[in-house]
Amino acid sequence: AVHSASGCSPANFVPVNCAAIPESLLESELFGHVKGAFTGAESSREGKCARAQGGTLFLDEIGDMPLPLQAKLLRLLEEKIYEVLGSDIGQTADFRVIVATNRNLKELCQQGTFRTDLYYRLNVFPLTIPPLRERAEDIPVLIDHFMRKYNRKLGLNIRSIEPEAKKCLLRYAWRGNVRELENCIERSM
Repeated sequence: AVHSASGCSPANFVPVNCAAIPESLLESELFGHVKGAFTGAESSREGKCARAQGGTLFLDEIGDMPLPLQAKLLRLLEEKIYEVLGSDIGQTADFRVIVATNRNLKELCQQGTFRTDLYYRLNVFPLTIPPLRERAEDIPVLIDHFMRKYNRKLGLNIRSIEPEAKKCLLRYAWRGNVRELENCIERSM
């Protein structure tokens, strides 16, 4: 929503799931690499930072980013410069960075697994979204949204759910939050 409201091209929204990319590849995914930068780098590759120019780099699950890479991210945020892996020429960063996590970053800082200076650099404008179980009023809106989505995707025309089923969905704790609700609706449809 932040990206869309900014007037940037939708193509310049670049998501990166820090938990889904192996630690050994994350730096290359973010910053790119030049040919020969490491074993197997047979050609140069543009990173997510280059693709995000003029737009938004979204770092999902930032709490899973390894400590050595956190230092490079801090430099990117503070100096607006990053280096392609295997190169010593700084590239200018012209994009906003948005991060998300389901982990408590303050606790990770106390445990020594997340840099405190990076935490404070990222925590400029925090948005806290309570878990779905604490905002049941959103469930009917999300149900309708996911029903429209899966009607299109599955070629269906389901318009509503039984009132008793909706009551069950409203009472459920949703430990997996919105993703769990979405999966439930998709399976049901």
